[in-house]
Amino acid sequence: MSAASSGQLGFDALLRSADADNHARTFARETAHLPATMDGALPFFRDLLRDHHAPILAGNVDETMRLRGQADKLASRLNGGDPGILAGPDAPGCVLERESAAAPGAVPLWGQTESFIVDLRGMRVRVEMEGVFGTGSGVCFWPGFAARAVDLGRPFLSPTGYRSFLGIHADPQPGLTPGGFALRVIEAHVARELKGRLVPIEARYRTGAGQSAPLGSGPHGAASVPRPQERLLLSAGRL
Repeated sequence: MSAASSGQLGFDALLRSADADNHARTFARETAHLPATMDGALPFFRDLLRDHHAPILAGNVDETMRLRGQADKLASRLNGGDPGILAGPDAPGCVLERESAAAPGAVPLWGQTESFIVDLRGMRVRVEMEGVFGTGSGVCFWPGFAARAVDLGRPFLSPTGYRSFLGIHADPQPGLTPGGFALRVIEAHVARELKGRLVPIEARYRTGAGQSAPLGSGPHGAASVPRPQERLLLSAGRL
């Protein structure tokens, strides 16, 4: 290697080091107001979720996305500024999400995670709503969700008893709750994609005809089994 080449490599390394130092200083400045420990972060994050719920109900896109950015920076600060805030169950984003989830079976605030049941004209659907760290949350106003059949022996949205709804692009609609939103999306899917016709769940995806049984896992790894406290069923007719 020539002296010139060696000198250029050394200069490039200095530039990379300077960039890393600048990034670290910028990150420290932008996150200095955020808690640096999980004990402090959990109450902060729960307050943030309550703050995040209001602008979605109001249809305020800018404030919604600003608060999601704050949530991301909080998890990153807890992770030492490194990526991977959702890298595993002990990663900061996963802990914040899990420890701040809605009560089992309750319809969550916008930004919270939890599964709940909605009823679309007799078709019961377990909705697993994504939170502030969900897929596409940094670019999509509406969060994604998974839909799982509750009654495996009855027609559903798909022959597997499962359907995901991600990357939902629609104008903000003030006053729309997570339960109402899920029903609207599912109802539109049935009308447009299924032409109003539900499909039977294939035998290999059923544990028994006519049964209500789990299909896969809920958002926190628990089996998606209807629970007694989930008697709150949302009806499309009450939107």
